[in-house]
Amino acid sequence: MKELNKQDELSRRAFMMNAARTYLGVGLAPMIGGSVASSAFGQSSQQSKNPAEAVIFLNMSGGMSHIDTFDMKADKKEVQGPVEAINTSADGIQISQYLPKTAEVMDKVCLIRSMTSINGAHDRGQYMLHRSYAPRGTIVHPTLGAWTMKLKGRKNKEIPGFVTVGTNPADASPGFFETKHGGVPLGRADEGLKDSVRASSVSAEDFDRRLSLADKLNKGFHEKHNNAAADSYDSLYKEAVSLMKSKDLKAFDINAEPKSAKEAYGKNSFGQGCLLARRLVEHGVRFVEVSLGGWDTHYDNFKAVEARCKVLDQTYAALITDLHNKGMLDSTLVVLTTEFGRTPSIIERHNNGRDHHPSAYSSLLAGGGIKQGMVYGSTDSKGNKVKDNKVTVQDFNATIAKALGMDTSAILLSPSGRPFQVAHKGRAVSEIFT
Repeated sequence: MKELNKQDELSRRAFMMNAARTYLGVGLAPMIGGSVASSAFGQSSQQSKNPAEAVIFLNMSGGMSHIDTFDMKADKKEVQGPVEAINTSADGIQISQYLPKTAEVMDKVCLIRSMTSINGAHDRGQYMLHRSYAPRGTIVHPTLGAWTMKLKGRKNKEIPGFVTVGTNPADASPGFFETKHGGVPLGRADEGLKDSVRASSVSAEDFDRRLSLADKLNKGFHEKHNNAAADSYDSLYKEAVSLMKSKDLKAFDINAEPKSAKEAYGKNSFGQGCLLARRLVEHGVRFVEVSLGGWDTHYDNFKAVEARCKVLDQTYAALITDLHNKGMLDSTLVVLTTEFGRTPSIIERHNNGRDHHPSAYSSLLAGGGIKQGMVYGSTDSKGNKVKDNKVTVQDFNATIAKALGMDTSAILLSPSGRPFQVAHKGRAVSEIFT
């Protein structure tokens, strides 16, 4: 009990320190729903000098095979199977023959081949990928996008700062943060932001009258009841009304893009999702996640990976090229990752499939102050385990946070008073920053 009291006192003391720096105008803005504390007054040593303005997070849901994509083992045919390695625009870097367009932009990419996780189940792996913590029955942790909203805030105040496209709705969760820090989940890119336009059957005058009546009812409720959750939803309601009148609502309309752009990205949900992501970032959205599933290749791995790569290859290359040509790549961090890799062993009884393999896999980072045309880390000769420069999920998320200029040492308290960090003690990979 004495130890718990000591921890509580430390948490209270840290919170007061952060409050002081907040009111002096040098710290984080005060935020409701998860108190902010910090281990020191100074800036974190893990922050980037020239932080990125936004993140486009590409989630290869299902466990993308590293061996058949970005970590080729050409001299081990029993591991590599029929997939050949090809040269890329980056000296000394080879990737899969399934990714010829991606090969052309690898001089703008940092390839991390030393990713590792402790989770070999999809749900737990995806949870940790998004939140840096293992799932627990007593709490829901904020996603990386929600952390970005909490610590960085919106860039464009008129539209949502965090959007997901074609993902599990849980990936947009604010966790124990306020609702306003959560994302807006979109099912399809071509549907835009649903229910964001006043119904044609309701006149502007009638709409304003209804809003005025709702405000009066809400005011009466708030005078009688001091409820943080109600206040939060009231704030969201007002933001929704403001959004309906915003000129930046056009950011969600990919039909405004020329036909050539739609075709360049690929006429499929992932391709159009990435095109929308570029539009949203262009209009000041901080964090956009787009998902490409289908990587769970227990059976017929090579045909399945080839099919998935065909979609990924066109879109990824188009996104990197588009951002570069528009002068947006330096200010936008493009993340491509998955929850785990696939086994080096080929399972013949599963028609040449590969099983889950969390011990080693690959991820890509481009833009946002990351070095270009390089490989960080490696696996052993069979791609079974990390050989050097191990990067955990928490380290990877800390690297994303650093690229955004987020204070990775900042401690936020949950409503129950428990301390949490954006990447759960992960250490950013400083060697890959320019």
